[in-house]
Amino acid sequence: MTPTSNAASTRPPAAAPASGETAADTAAKPSRAATASAPPVRKRRPVLKRVAGHKGTKRAAPWVTTLGLFVVWELAVRGFDVPQSVLPTASESFAAIWTYRDAIWMHAAQTLFTTVVGFAVAVVFGLVLGALVGSSRTIYDALNPMLIGFNSVPKVAVVPILVMWFGIGTVPAILTAFLISFFPIVVNVATGLATLEPELRDVLRSLGATRRDILMKVGFPRAMPFFFASLKIAITLAFVGSVLSETVASDLGVGYLMISASSKFNMPLLFAGLLVIAAMGIAMYELFNQIERRSTRWATRGSGGQ
Repeated sequence: MTPTSNAASTRPPAAAPASGETAADTAAKPSRAATASAPPVRKRRPVLKRVAGHKGTKRAAPWVTTLGLFVVWELAVRGFDVPQSVLPTASESFAAIWTYRDAIWMHAAQTLFTTVVGFAVAVVFGLVLGALVGSSRTIYDALNPMLIGFNSVPKVAVVPILVMWFGIGTVPAILTAFLISFFPIVVNVATGLATLEPELRDVLRSLGATRRDILMKVGFPRAMPFFFASLKIAITLAFVGSVLSETVASDLGVGYLMISASSKFNMPLLFAGLLVIAAMGIAMYELFNQIERRSTRWATRGSGGQ
């Protein structure tokens, strides 16, 4: 026997192909070493998701949507030949804002003033009442039916009473803005305080914390996300209350301006007033949205770039 035959006899036998496999299929399979050394394949996100998750796209989306709405509005009115006395075009409404800019500025300043003052009173009153309702079951049971009943009353029915008491002008608008906007604040603050876990209360009491300590150091911080969420709702409702009062009994404000425009069949000015109210509402909403993001960042998970 030759040395070559001895070396050949010492080689390990080749692995037999699995059942149903040919020798060509076995040879085509990559080896374990090649598989282990191959770099991992990175999964790329779809192009649409990458574009949607881009910061620039997120910032531009509201502007593009709003611009698209105005374009559709303009084309629809012109395409269907809608009379101006029924629905003006978007360009005519913006032109009216520029034409009547002095009057619109004066009335918008009045509406913004009454809205902010009524909203501020609603924040203070809602925060105090919400703290009382959320921290005491007895107070909750006593006040809850009354609060629900009061909120169910249409505020337009309350405005004539306010006019009889305080006359036309600023005070009824402030009170209407307050009455229509304080309820969401009360409900959200009370909910934030009432949802504190009983187990956490027991642990804090066992550590020597008083009821006041639990409320001030744990309850109110936990209720902050609820509170700021209610502010965004309440500020928009405050605009509704102010304009509602101005349309019923006032000689100043965007609501009064719109009533005057409708009596003269000046539809572009009427829609200009609507656009001004919408712009002020969006601006105030975004203001409190930014305050919420900075004040309750700890309670919000990161978006993870999505």
